[in-house]
Amino acid sequence: MTTTDAAMPAGTAETARRASARVHPLALYEQALSGVPVLAVGAAETRLLDVATWAAPTSAVDEMILARCEGPVLDVGCGPGRMAAALGRRGVPCLGIDVSPRAVTEARSRGALALRRAVERPLPGEGRWGTVLLADGNVGIGGDPTALLRRCAELVEPGGLVLVDTDPDPDVWDTTPVVLRGPDGRESHPMPWARVGARALLRIAADVGLRLSEEWDLDGRTVVALRRPVRTTLHRR
Repeated sequence: MTTTDAAMPAGTAETARRASARVHPLALYEQALSGVPVLAVGAAETRLLDVATWAAPTSAVDEMILARCEGPVLDVGCGPGRMAAALGRRGVPCLGIDVSPRAVTEARSRGALALRRAVERPLPGEGRWGTVLLADGNVGIGGDPTALLRRCAELVEPGGLVLVDTDPDPDVWDTTPVVLRGPDGRESHPMPWARVGARALLRIAADVGLRLSEEWDLDGRTVVALRRPVRTTLHRR
C-alpha cells in the first residue's frame, strides 16, 4: 500500500486502482472478435457483445435489409463483414469501414472490401453513396446519434438511403457511455455509445435532412429506412 492509498478511503483507493488499469475499448473489442466473451456494461443493461451474430450467416432480417440496399453501399461499423460480404455476393458494390484492424482483416477474409477508418474521418465517395448502412445498432457509434445521422446524410447522394437497425424499445434515447469488461475482470475506459429506438430516431431525422421512407419489425428488430431528398439543404451545426 502506498502513502496515497493509506490516506484514501478503501473504496476510493480501489476505484482509483481500477481506473488506472483500464484499457482502450478497442483492445477488448478485438478480444471479443477472437472469441473471448466480453460484456458491454451500460447504465440500463449489461449484455454480451454479440460477436456470434456478427460473424454468422445473414438472418431473415439481414436479408430484408440487404434487399433494400441501393448501391454503392457504405457499411459503417462493418465488424467481421457479414453484411458487406453478403452484398458483394449479390453483386452490389459495398465498402465496409471499421476502426478495428482485426474486424477489417476478418471482413476482407470473407471477400468484403473493407477499410480501417472512423466514420467521422474523410471517406471515399462522400456525397455519392447510394446507401449508408448502420446495422446491428451501429447508430450508437460515437455516442451522438444526431451527429452520426448528420454525417450519414452528408455521405449519401441526393435521393440516397440511410438504413438504421434501431433499439427494440421505440422510445429509448440513451447516450450513456458503456464500459467493456473481459472475463478476467479487465475493464475499458468508458466508450461513447448510444441506444436509439425508432420513434426517438424519427424525432431527429428531419433536423439532419432525412425523411422516413420505410419502417419494419421482424424477429425483435426494428429497421428504419431514411431517405435524403433529391433536393435538400443539409442542416449543419
